[in-house]
Amino acid sequence: MTQIPSPPPEWSVVDDKLHREFIFEDFATAFGFMTHLALEAERRNHHPEWSNVWNKVTIDLVTHDAGGITEQDVDFAVKANEIAGTM
Repeated sequence: MTQIPSPPPEWSVVDDKLHREFIFEDFATAFGFMTHLALEAERRNHHPEWSNVWNKVTIDLVTHDAGGITEQDVDFAVKANEIAGTM
């Protein structure tokens, strides 16, 4: 059995995916976060499952080709935390 990498701070494993809900001041800030993270996702060719409702962005990460959570997902989650910290 493959060991799941430890989730970064404020992330958890839900339904075999890294999961986090980010709460921002308002819709514009949440959307700005998604815009910054979308550029990072394109650069890495690693795209999250996500949704946005007003000031909340929900993200789930899993590497489908690998059949589960990988270090690539953990690294992306860390980057999401970094970007959120600048918003």
